[in-house]
Amino acid sequence: MPKGSEELTNARKEEIMNACASLYETMGLNDITICDIGAKTSFTRTSIYNYFQTKEEIFLALLQREHEAWIADLEALSRGRESMPVDEFAHALASTLEKRGCMLKLMSMNLYDMERNSRLENLVAFKKTYAGARQAVARCLEQFVPAMTADDVRGFLYAFFPFLFGVYPYTSHTEKQKEAMRLAGAGEEHHSVYGLTKSFVQKMLREFR
Repeated sequence: MPKGSEELTNARKEEIMNACASLYETMGLNDITICDIGAKTSFTRTSIYNYFQTKEEIFLALLQREHEAWIADLEALSRGRESMPVDEFAHALASTLEKRGCMLKLMSMNLYDMERNSRLENLVAFKKTYAGARQAVARCLEQFVPAMTADDVRGFLYAFFPFLFGVYPYTSHTEKQKEAMRLAGAGEEHHSVYGLTKSFVQKMLREFR
């Protein structure tokens, strides 16, 4: 670790992750280099290695940050209301994911590479946060859908979290993909993160309305 305060270390990590997030909006992880990331920071490219050993570690940290932000939104949802109807809960849960496009893209496109090319301690930190997201969703279910048993909650989680890995491909398409769909005669259906998630949650919780 570089010399200096913990605040400086955290600030530089945030700057590196912000650079990655900016690049990831228009580029794929495999196309992004440490040089690209360094060019978007206020310090030298080689300094990045004081904080992360690989670019995959940077993106894993970004994914962890995305999950932390999602957890904060879920906790705010729990604090904001004591109860709500199932359909309203489906709307609220779907709304928390509307802002997590980067999270959904990383989960769908790059999770395996990020985990494979990160040190164990970084992977453990991410897995703890991922488990925290599962627990936050479970707490929301227990609060807003009290008719659910513990087995019902587990069943929802086992369906909902794998579902999240497929949301990005169904809601984000390149022009090339759209043209391929047109030429294949497969039609072009548009789905939003909100719409797809709300519909899924409503169907999963249908018996508890």
